[in-house]
Order: sequence, then C-alpha cells, then structure tokens
Amino acid sequence: MNEFWWYLGRSSGLVATVLIAAALVAGLRFSGRAAGARRRPKWWLDLHNYLGGLAFVFVVIHIFAVYQDELSGIGWAQVVIPMTAAGWAWGITWGVLATYVFAMVVFTSWPRRRGSRRLWLTIHLLSVPAAVAAGVHGWMVGSSRGQVWFPILLAGLAGLTAYPAVLRLFTAGRKFARGRLPERRALVARSGSPVPPTPLPDWSPPPAYPPSADDTERVLVDAASRSR
Repeated sequence: MNEFWWYLGRSSGLVATVLIAAALVAGLRFSGRAAGARRRPKWWLDLHNYLGGLAFVFVVIHIFAVYQDELSGIGWAQVVIPMTAAGWAWGITWGVLATYVFAMVVFTSWPRRRGSRRLWLTIHLLSVPAAVAAGVHGWMVGSSRGQVWFPILLAGLAGLTAYPAVLRLFTAGRKFARGRLPERRALVARSGSPVPPTPLPDWSPPPAYPPSADDTERVLVDAASRSR
C-alpha cells in the first residue's frame, strides 16, 4: 500500500506540473491577445480556467499522497509550514509557497472573481513565479530528479511558456507607451503651451542641382559620338 502512495504522489506531481505550464500558456495567450484566427479569445480563457482548476486538483492529490506515504517523512506541519521539513527544507518550502499562491489564484477567480480588479490581477500574476517555484520544488526533491528525462521535461515546459510570456510583456509595454501619449498631451494642454506635432519622415526626392560646366561638356561629347 505504501508503494501505491509513492506512485500516486510521483505521478500526480508530474501531471500537476504539466497542467500548470499549460494553464500559463493559455492564460498568457489570452491576455496577450495572441489567440490567433482559429480560436476565439474566450476559448483560450475557458481553457486557462479549466487547466488551472485541474492543476490545483492534482496538486491537492499530490500533497495527500505524499502525506500518506510513510517513507516520505512529510506530516501536516511540513505540508502547511515552510522550512519545517528535515533534510530538504528549501525544496519542500518552494512547493508549500507555490501551493499557497495557486490556492489564492483559484479561489479569487472561482466561481467568480473576488476583490478589486487590481488585487485580483496582482494575485493572478503571482502564479508565474509560483509556477517557477513548483518547478524548482520538483527539481530539488522530486522522485524523478535523478533521471535524464526529468530536467529535459522541465526545460521543455520552460521553453513552452517563454514565447507567450515574452509576447505578453511586449503587449504590456506597447499599451504603456500608447497610454503615455495622451498623458503628455494633457499635461502640455494644462500648461497652456501648444502641443508639438509629431514629426513625420521626409520622403520627398532630393533637390535637383544645376549641372556644372564639366557635366554639360560630357553630355555634348556623348551626343556627338552617337551622331557619328
């Protein structure tokens, strides 16, 4: 029976890690307005919510299975209090902190959003470092950490989430720059000074200069040679 809990804890932790990365990808694609033409943004939002909730379910299963495993040395104190696990305090602590953040993200979004939008967004964005903490937890104390495929899996999940994360940062920076222009114009308008127009590139052709005496002589010589 103890072997059953060991396998259940190991498999549920792996599934939860993959689901967390997939939920991040779906959420970043939705918030970055990178849904594409084949899927509507609402589809990505529903997928993000579904994968996030399913990932949290597997996190709970993982914690319960590890607690039931008598050889793990994990009790309720180690599950809920950071830095209490003997031998691998930091490894377990990263998992405890990530679990707290995931719980806050889930229960401030389901079944409906709770709190102000700013508070909700702040808590929601904490899921990104929490996902990193979950990966570090698995890399430090996971049962598969000594096998070759496990760091490859973690690297693949990190690469999978890197593109939508960079795209989201680019979109946020562009919105910030776009929002700064009206503020600047309003500030100049309040000061009473005219708003300087935005300079446009000059695409006009270069001015034609009158030919010099050498150019005129060269043209006449070419014309005389052609007439021959």
